[in-house]
Order: sequence, then structure tokens, then C-alpha cells
Amino acid sequence: MKTNVFFFTIILFTLFLGACGTTQPMSTEQSIDLILSDYALPNGPGASVLVMDRDSVIFKKSYGLASVKEQIPVTTSTNFRLASVTKQFTAMSVLLLKEQGKLSLDDKILKFFPDFPLYGKDITVRNLLNHTSGLIDYEDFVPDTQTYQVLDADCLRLMFNAESLYFPAGTQYRYSNTGYALLALIVEQISGNHYAEFVNENIFVKAGMTTTVAFEHGSSTVVNRAYGYSFIGSMWTETDQSNTSAVLGDGGIYSNVEDMSRWITSLWHFNFIPELQQQQAWSDGVLNDGTPIPYGMGWHTETYRGINHPHHAGSTRGFRNHLLLFPQRKMMIIILTNRNQGTPITEAKKIADLFWESR
Repeated sequence: MKTNVFFFTIILFTLFLGACGTTQPMSTEQSIDLILSDYALPNGPGASVLVMDRDSVIFKKSYGLASVKEQIPVTTSTNFRLASVTKQFTAMSVLLLKEQGKLSLDDKILKFFPDFPLYGKDITVRNLLNHTSGLIDYEDFVPDTQTYQVLDADCLRLMFNAESLYFPAGTQYRYSNTGYALLALIVEQISGNHYAEFVNENIFVKAGMTTTVAFEHGSSTVVNRAYGYSFIGSMWTETDQSNTSAVLGDGGIYSNVEDMSRWITSLWHFNFIPELQQQQAWSDGVLNDGTPIPYGMGWHTETYRGINHPHHAGSTRGFRNHLLLFPQRKMMIIILTNRNQGTPITEAKKIADLFWESR
């Protein structure tokens, strides 16, 4: 009888341990793995994620493949096309020139492009920065059948095909890739340097972004490069470039999560522009009548968990990215992916939630 009780006790104890094991909470890494599980599927394009707390990287990990054809895995030093996350670098370039006294945000674009159609005579640099210019999207003038790539200077020329603005400058907000292509041209004109050279010398080098590049085919190289993919039919197909992929000012920079953490660290410490100017870049812009808009200068703005904060998406052929920034809490979450599927903003917020209460 004692023997039976002994074995019965052992069985109960074993079952108890098993039950405890099944109810143990997942680790942070396991939780993030679950959030990003779609990117970890075999033989598919992937993602890279990094979380920063103040100046410290507290989590980083990569999933999937940078090149499906070559079976090269993504790492945290893999460089993805940032797409519209590029806009914060174009905006910073303009703000650096402003701090040097070389331009004013209230300068009209006719100052830089005297032959620009008169419908744009009231557009200012500020309007270009916060998407209140009313300029027609240059993509509207680029047919899908066009086989050669558009450059920033082409975007300016395409504006001569338009007859008017969407709305008078400063009266409405409408996201505009055209505005940021023109800003890149203004940077070139005022600085006397090519855009790619300016951002490299004045931003990437100073921030320690050692492999980040404004990519120009035939002129520069992307090391550790991720290639973009789209799921077509039943397989991942490389769709790395489109006929608008060569425009630099609105989306032509390649970077990785490691370099982006160095960039954000520089912004935490206001290494490029004064704190007041940086806070303005991160805050809501305003229309002519004072109505706030959800965009600063190179950054979208929104309220999440009761905090108004900057963030930015980057979506283009074969790439989807998102960067969440919470300056008040000194927290950043970035997800870079090389596929046309997924919702990085949703995934980034789920990851932010994991760290939110612990800080």
C-alpha cells in the first residue's frame, strides 16, 4: 500500500510540474518571435528588428532571407531600402542648411527654381517639408510601362506637365513624394554637393552609420544588401526595383537596424540641430489657419498610449518598414523587411507594448 501511495505521489508531482511548465509566460524573445513569425518561414524574405532604450540596444534579431536566390540570411547588419523612412534624412539635410543660415523655411521654391510653373509661386520650403505644398504626385506622370528609372531632377521636370496644385499651398495636408524629391534638389543647389555626398558627409559619417548609403546604380554599392520580393502566384518573386526606385530624396537610402540605432542616438543628443528645432521636426505641423496636421518635418506624428510621438513608414516595391520613436521615453522600435506583405507598424506597436510597462 505504501508503495502505491509513493508512486501515486510521484505521478501527481510530475503532472504538477508539467502543468506549471505549460503556464509559464513566454520570454520577450519568444513573444517577438511570435509577432514576427511570418518572416521566419523557410525560403522566404525576412525582417530585422531592433529595440533601443535611451542609448542602449536592448533587443535585436533577424529572420528569413536577404536573398532568396542565394539563400543569404538576414542579419542585423543587412541593408534594406528604407523607402520613405528616407524622408527624415532629407529633412535633416534641409534643417542643417537652415542652421547654417543658407536657407529659410519660408523661402519660396521660385528662389531655387525660377522657371517653376507659376501655379507653385506660393510654395515654401516648409510646405515641402510638411506635405502642405499641394504638388501633384510625380508618379502620376510615370506610366507603368516606362522601362527607365526616374531621377530627382526628372521629378522637377514632370511638374511642368501639371497645370495646377491639388490645393493652394498651406491650406491642406496631402502626403507628397514630389516635395521630397524637390527638397533633395534644393540641398544640392544650396550645398554645391550631390545629395548622396551631402547626406553621407553631413549625416552618415557623423552618426557612425558606416554602411548606410543613398544608392545610385553605377555610382555606389549596397553592402550586405537585402533584395525586395513580392508574393506572386505561389512563390516569392524578386521585385527589387521599379521605375521610381532611383529617386533619392523621397526614398532612396539603404540602411540597417544597427546603423539606424546610431542615427537615433545622435538625435537623442541633438548632435545635428538644436533641441528646439528637433522637437519642432517631431511635432505636428500647422496649416496657414493654424489647424494642426499629423506631420512634422520628415516625421509622421500620432498619439499612442496617450503620448504624441513621431514615427514613419517606408513602403515601396518589395520593402515594408516602420520606425516608432518615443522621444519622451527615449525608446525606439524599428522593423525593416524585404517583402510586399505584412504590417510593420502593427508589429512594431505590439513589440513596443512588451517593453512599455517594464520601463
